[in-house]
Amino acid sequence: MKNAFVLSIISLIASCLVFCQTKNYETFNDLPYLGTSEISNDSLQRLNLIVPVGDGDLPILIWIGGGAWAYVNRHQEMDLARHFAAEGIAVASVGHRLSPATWRDPKLKSGIVHPKHVEDIAAAVKWLYDHAESYGYDREKFFIGGYSSGAHLAALLCMDNKYLSHHGLSQKIFKGVIPISGAYDIVDYHNVFLNGNRPELAKLHVEAVFGDSSHFVEASPTNYLENLSTPMLLISDNSLYNYTKLFEERIKETKFTDVKVVYAENLSHDGLWKNLSFSNNSFYRQIILDFIESNVEGS
Repeated sequence: MKNAFVLSIISLIASCLVFCQTKNYETFNDLPYLGTSEISNDSLQRLNLIVPVGDGDLPILIWIGGGAWAYVNRHQEMDLARHFAAEGIAVASVGHRLSPATWRDPKLKSGIVHPKHVEDIAAAVKWLYDHAESYGYDREKFFIGGYSSGAHLAALLCMDNKYLSHHGLSQKIFKGVIPISGAYDIVDYHNVFLNGNRPELAKLHVEAVFGDSSHFVEASPTNYLENLSTPMLLISDNSLYNYTKLFEERIKETKFTDVKVVYAENLSHDGLWKNLSFSNNSFYRQIILDFIESNVEGS
């Protein structure tokens, strides 16, 4: 009995070597990731960083919130960030410039188009890479993920080499990518709206984000399947099932096998985001924690 008790204590200590729950973390809001001369929208081109108190050996999750590329709010992702920080993971909630969305609000009539969103994310990754030592996380333990439009941007950044290479980096800096409930083939995404109940959204939403159809293939992660090299955890709610299934099937056609796919069949698009952000015992957040832990240990 005594030996069994000792073994259980050793096991518990070992499990905490990588992640040990803590409430001790520091939050740095509204950090600019571009130089003053490079900023075109000062309120958006910033990130929030939350770092557990540690020894500088912490993994970091670079997180891109959802919002149809048009009303993303990095501050709304901080509940999710705090859950991960409590488990010993630094999180950067990254903001980016936004596209028009008059279909949602007539006031949202100005903005940018692809590839400005992903260019901002690449610049934020460069800043985080350069400032790892200053803030106490490990640049050798980078993960990137996002929800909805953020999932698309995270996948695209890891699969189209040009955005990171512009900053002297490559997708090899990432230990894992975690796209959740996104759209990964913009041609298909546009066609769904064009042939659906609200065809006007093909123009007011998809074309407002990506421009005309000549840009759709270039903006699609499915166009860069030959570049897959980053371990992937692909998660979807029941509303975005078809988009995720298409991506999964395209990946299966390649030789890349380091991908895990999870479908939250009982949760809507909004429901899965709330589960990840607010649930004290989120099954899907635990899957993400396990994915990060396994890929940190395997590094």
